[in-house]
Amino acid sequence: MPSDTGSEYGNEGYDEELEAIRRRKLAELQRRIEEEKQRRQMIDAALRKILTPEARERLNNLRLVKPELAELLEQQLIALAQSGRVKIPITDEFLKRLLSEIYEQTHREPRIEFKRK
Repeated sequence: MPSDTGSEYGNEGYDEELEAIRRRKLAELQRRIEEEKQRRQMIDAALRKILTPEARERLNNLRLVKPELAELLEQQLIALAQSGRVKIPITDEFLKRLLSEIYEQTHREPRIEFKRK
């Protein structure tokens, strides 16, 4: 009669292999999380250097509402600062103008057309 351990069917090696795969996946996930934390810390440090406190607060509020837009804006701000195309520190007023320009470029008013017969 077979036992419940599964050893008679050779499952021990399978279980060990499965556990090894799980450990590797977990280690990979932890590595990715750590890399993302470091990347976020670098971005936050750069933004602290180039934004006024008011502008940082506005960007943080935007991140709560539209995280994708906030990330795109962060990348643009860092690139502008690194290339020297903006005056540092970037003020809240400049950030508002930049957001307004982005909105105008990306926002489209819906149009409804009626076709008459």
